[in-house]
Amino acid sequence: MSTDAPLDPSGADTPAAAPGTPTGLIHHPYRAPADFESPVAAVHKASTVFFPSVAAMRARTWVDKSAYTYGLHGTPTSFTLEARLATLEGARHVILAPSGLSALTVVDMALLQAGDSVLLPDNVYGPSKDFTRHELAQWGVSHQLYDPMQPQSLADRLDERVRLVWLEAAGSVTLEFPDLPALVRLIRAKAPRAVIALDNTWGAGLAFNAFELGEAGLGVDLTIHALTKYPSGGGDVLMGSIACRDDDLYQRLAWTHSRLGLGVGMNDVELLLRSLPSLPLRYAAQDAAARRLAAWAVQQPQVRRVLHPALPGSPGHEHWAALCSAAAGLLTLEIDPRHSSAQVDAFVDHLRWFRIGWSWGGPVSLAVPYRARGMRQLGTSHEGVLVRLCIGLEDVDDLIADLAQGLARLDG
Repeated sequence: MSTDAPLDPSGADTPAAAPGTPTGLIHHPYRAPADFESPVAAVHKASTVFFPSVAAMRARTWVDKSAYTYGLHGTPTSFTLEARLATLEGARHVILAPSGLSALTVVDMALLQAGDSVLLPDNVYGPSKDFTRHELAQWGVSHQLYDPMQPQSLADRLDERVRLVWLEAAGSVTLEFPDLPALVRLIRAKAPRAVIALDNTWGAGLAFNAFELGEAGLGVDLTIHALTKYPSGGGDVLMGSIACRDDDLYQRLAWTHSRLGLGVGMNDVELLLRSLPSLPLRYAAQDAAARRLAAWAVQQPQVRRVLHPALPGSPGHEHWAALCSAAAGLLTLEIDPRHSSAQVDAFVDHLRWFRIGWSWGGPVSLAVPYRARGMRQLGTSHEGVLVRLCIGLEDVDDLIADLAQGLARLDG
């Protein structure tokens, strides 16, 4: 070996080991030059992180991201993704979680305790509602559902026990878009101690700024984002994030996240970092395709109603138009109730380009039928069967033709 190989960057001289020994393979003195740079961020993976001294080990802290202590608390790779997501969301702090659902549950566990109450919109993401009904309930946290399209429904449930209010825009599956500024103003006025949290997966940090809802000082306290969807864009990564601006709120969330031992794989972080620059382009393309499909679907006799916030007549369209510049590539078809659930299932089964599967935001279009009966406890009821469509990156004319042949089977 060359005797002029770079030494340990700490300045300590790494002793030479005898050739052909395991020690020489583990404690090798070579260090690559530090000035390498490319379009893709480096992948730093670790459980153990080395310290140059005991004093440094005792002095370092990870929570402000000024240093590295243990792989679970972050590496340069995860810190880079968190910083870029903070820019996307208009936040100051971001925490990564293993999935969107885990990000939701971290918020609940960090901010709620026995005797508290949490409010959720009736059209909230189903697993979040289930976590509230089961785990939070057994820990002594009560909850109520409110109709997000009726601000008075929220106002009637705000009291001194409410410590967390969840918002969702647009609503899960049925895609109602609420008057977010009105809901936030109500919460600030009637429950000033409550934290306001928004599931911002649909907006992806692009459709609107959740921390600045059109008025000075008006915005949510935190957002969660299922990075599994649009930021990943490939249908192959599970990850979530929590974003906020307030330092104290971040500390509460970060320490709960740490105590739960939640971490993300750096190879998954690498995939997110690679996909993130194309996020605005993909979101815009899928938005445009979904609007074309929505306008076409409205005219089909088998479809009773098309739910898509950017479509006039869809619930909350006026709220979307007042706040947003874009929309996610999701739409839901309310099939005419003369068609049975079995017929609608057969319609979905016979689609050629739309695959059957959960999630959205990837390159492949997806279709999932939902039985509308019992889906909502409050607000607008839906008849028949709903079919949620996630629009991918296929040619829009191919997708329209596919839906046309599938809908024709309903009357066949």
